[in-house]
Amino acid sequence: MERGDPRYAYAYENADFTDAHSYLLPALARILDAANPRRVFEVGCGNGAVANWLQVRGIEVTGIDFSESGTIQAHRAYPGLRIAIGSAYDDLAASYGQFPMVISLEVVEHLYFPRKFARTVFDLLEPGGVAIVSTPYHGYLKNLVLALSGRLDAHFTALWDNGHIKFWSERTMRALLEEVGFEKIAFRGVGRIPLLAKSMIVTAVKPPA
Repeated sequence: MERGDPRYAYAYENADFTDAHSYLLPALARILDAANPRRVFEVGCGNGAVANWLQVRGIEVTGIDFSESGTIQAHRAYPGLRIAIGSAYDDLAASYGQFPMVISLEVVEHLYFPRKFARTVFDLLEPGGVAIVSTPYHGYLKNLVLALSGRLDAHFTALWDNGHIKFWSERTMRALLEEVGFEKIAFRGVGRIPLLAKSMIVTAVKPPA
């Protein structure tokens, strides 16, 4: 697979926010206000909309995305951003160093190898650093409601090229992050009431040295 190969990359037509950002960013802003990071690395920065939002907040941002169309849109709309084509499976720490915070929004559900992703995020963090990962939420009650409402086909997006291929619950996400060494893992549902949340935002800490 070639870097940025459009057959395997999410396609972007503009540098706008998506509908998901309407409920992700307010929760992310509260986390950032509490943590006050100076620098952030964004894994899967897409079209640069979130990276620009972070930069406007006074945070120094570095980001990568596998999508060539996403990086093109980002560079056109936000020419000051440090964004490059890259993969969550790359040794990003070797290329970019370590950061006090790593953010990855609505990415892990698209990945064939989530363990490689989790290891990449862990390695990118300084000791004591914080990872923020969001992904569509799956839990028993929500899945039951989807089944009873006849919305499962629309929700699982089987006909979406390069769409969602992994469907995460709190239990499976916790297991993934603990496996690579994260601790103090916490969840918050966003988009609806917690048991029917559209997405979950996960914070996890790399142990101090």
